Amino acid sequence: MGLFDHLKFVTGMKAENALQKAEDPAEVFNYSYTKQLEQLQQLRQGLVTIVQNEKHIELLEAQVEAQQNRLQQQAQQAMQQGREDLARLALQRKEALSAQVDGYKQQLAQLQAQHQKIEQLVQQAEQRVSNFGTQKEMVEAQYQAAKASVHISEVATGISKESAEMNLAMQRAQEHVLQMQSRADAIDALLDSGALGDQGLLGGGSSTDLDHQLAQISSQHNVEAELAAMRQQIGGPSAQQGLLTESSSKGE
Repeated sequence: MGLFDHLKFVTGMKAENALQKAEDPAEVFNYSYTKQLEQLQQLRQGLVTIVQNEKHIELLEAQVEAQQNRLQQQAQQAMQQGREDLARLALQRKEALSAQVDGYKQQLAQLQAQHQKIEQLVQQAEQRVSNFGTQKEMVEAQYQAAKASVHISEVATGISKESAEMNLAMQRAQEHVLQMQSRADAIDALLDSGALGDQGLLGGGSSTDLDHQLAQISSQHNVEAELAAMRQQIGGPSAQQGLLTESSSKGE
């Protein structure tokens, strides 16, 4: 993998990690759950408003009906007193209020229909939010468990990788030790067989024997020379004559 490919891979990996963090299931579910709770609260508030309007219309209707009752009583009292004109006027006012009462009843019917509809929506929303909350808790628990499992797997994978590297290093060290031991054994074998000289160079056994014989001859010559010198010092001219005679006889 080239440098450019490596940088591209690292950048892509970082972007993917950031995206995964932004799309954390727990965060997504919490956000959605919060939005559903807000919608449920709005529905409940709408239901409260409708109930308040119903109570207000019912109060207005009750006030108008009470006024109608008073007019009815006034009309009866006027008739009892022989005032038919006043009774007619009271009944006309009562009749005018009847249209207003009918309007209030229509408004109440509409509000009650809306009330039932919104109440059903609230119940459905409550059930949906409850189910979603249960699902959210389950998904969060599953996500945390999976996250922990991934972390444990990553740690285990890292340990296995380190163990493999350590085993490889130990294997190389053992191979190096075996190579050194083999080399030492080979050198000992060469030394024992005489294949290595005193300077650690390869040499033949015949050369070593020749050197040894030459060294013995040189040593004997030195000894004879020293003996001759000693004879000369001790014996004087006669000893010198004997040395010459001995040398002549050896030459023959």
